[in-house]
Amino acid sequence: MNPQNPLDTIYFISIPDDFVLTDSSFPIDKTIQLPVQRKTEDAPGDFNPNEITTEQVLAGILTVLAYDKKNPHLDYYRSILEKARPNIKTELCEAAILKTKNEDFELAEEIFLALYGYDPNDIAIVLNMALFLDQRADSYRKSGLYEDADAYDADAESYYKQAMECDPPLADAFFNAGFFYLKQYKYREAKDAFETYIALTCDVEDEDLGENGIYKKERAQEIINNIVNQKMDDVHYQNAYESIKSGQTEKGLDEIRKFLQANPKVWNAWFILGWGLRLVGRFAEAKESFLQAIKYGAMDNAETYNELALCYVEEKNFEEAKNCLDKAFALEPESTKIISNLGYLALAQGDKQRARNYFTAVLEYDPNDKIASNELMKLENDI
Repeated sequence: MNPQNPLDTIYFISIPDDFVLTDSSFPIDKTIQLPVQRKTEDAPGDFNPNEITTEQVLAGILTVLAYDKKNPHLDYYRSILEKARPNIKTELCEAAILKTKNEDFELAEEIFLALYGYDPNDIAIVLNMALFLDQRADSYRKSGLYEDADAYDADAESYYKQAMECDPPLADAFFNAGFFYLKQYKYREAKDAFETYIALTCDVEDEDLGENGIYKKERAQEIINNIVNQKMDDVHYQNAYESIKSGQTEKGLDEIRKFLQANPKVWNAWFILGWGLRLVGRFAEAKESFLQAIKYGAMDNAETYNELALCYVEEKNFEEAKNCLDKAFALEPESTKIISNLGYLALAQGDKQRARNYFTAVLEYDPNDKIASNELMKLENDI
């Protein structure tokens, strides 16, 4: 998140009499000052109101729309943008999506905020904002910036909720929110979202849905079936995850054991039990829980092998730890967490050069990864 206030780069001025905003005739209200974006090269005190350009005014308006929600003249500024740039929403949306794909998150966020400020009632913009914040949270979490990731997750959820509350309802809002809740392990909310998506699309003919729409409908039903079959929306299951995540590990362990008494073949529950046990240092018990998870269906789950490897490292069984991490890496070859753990395994074995290679590989995937950067710095200082 940008610590600088973007509004500090804005001047509010009365437009000179001879200033023309657009080629077409558009009346300027001289009683309302317009925001003007300061040029990058302008030094303090160098601003000359007689040299402003149309682009500076439009950029200033976009900044105000993005960051000054209580400005009394927002509707007037929107009317100027609409007249000067009739296709502004399409242009900004395309630019924001491109910046997101390139992981230029700071600029993408500015554009999305401006879009939302321009038309906060456009649900497509609201949903795109949610998707952007969701993706940015994922990126921060991969880089080990967990507090920032949690903050962006919270913002994403607020936009998803806003998108799901629109009237008429937007089916895609529920589909995308379902995946968001899945990542949060909020299975009841995910199930509700996917069920709503199916309800909203059930009367739509396949030819109207198209190939992608049919896939999404089938995928939503598949996830619902999995949640129901694995009983992941059970109150004990949900309480276990939330408790362990919030640091109440013993309470979470009690909850997941209650769940497993009634559902002993649910691999996800064995995973949560193993996760909690590992966090409190009971590595032998955690290892057995992860092995049970694999037995009951987690053989294609990279995180289970990753967690199991950590237990083997604590037992100094480095060969089994390496086998587990290799399996995890084969399932998710771009996971920086798994590659980092291969680095930690190499350190545990005393192989600093191999560890250095792994941490360097992490930074090739994600130059902002704090964990890999810190470990490489430690290795350099050891030379």
